[in-house]
Amino acid sequence: MRDEQYYVDYVRLRTPWLRRVAYLLCQDWHRADDLVQVTITRLYVHWRKASRTDNLDGYVRTMLLRVFLSEQRTGWRARVRLFAEPPERSVAPTGEHDPDTGLTVRAALRAVPERQRATLVLRYYLDLSVAETAEILRCSEGTVKSQTARGLDALRRTLTTQES
Repeated sequence: MRDEQYYVDYVRLRTPWLRRVAYLLCQDWHRADDLVQVTITRLYVHWRKASRTDNLDGYVRTMLLRVFLSEQRTGWRARVRLFAEPPERSVAPTGEHDPDTGLTVRAALRAVPERQRATLVLRYYLDLSVAETAEILRCSEGTVKSQTARGLDALRRTLTTQES
C-alpha cells in the first residue's frame, strides 16, 4: 500500500512538469495529455522497477519521450484540429513572466521536424547532455549533434521569417 501511495504522490507532483515537456514535444495540449496518460500508465505497470532507480525523473522522462517517438512512427499523427487552444503562459527561470517570447518560441517549434524538436527539448529545455540525449533517443552522439544543429537552423529560419 505504501508503494502505491508513493506512486500516486509522485504522479500528482510531476504531472504538470510532464505535461509541459509533452507539449513542447508535440505542440498540442490534448495530445500532450494523451502522451502523459500513456506514460503514467506504463509507469504504473513498471513501478516496482522504476521506484528503485536513482533518477526517477530521468526514467519517466525517457518513458515520455519513447511514447512520443513511438506515436510518431505509428501513423497516429493523422488527426483533425477543430480549434486551436491558446498555450499556457511561460515562466522565465527568474520567475518573471515573458509570454511574448514563450509564445513566439513555441510557435517556431511547431515548424521544426519532430526528431529535431525532441532533440532541442531534451538539450535546451531539460538541459541534458549530448550523451544523455543520445541514450534517450537511442542514437549516436553525432546524430544528436547534427539533429540539434539542424533543429536550431530550422528554428532560426522560422523566427527570422516571423520577424519579417
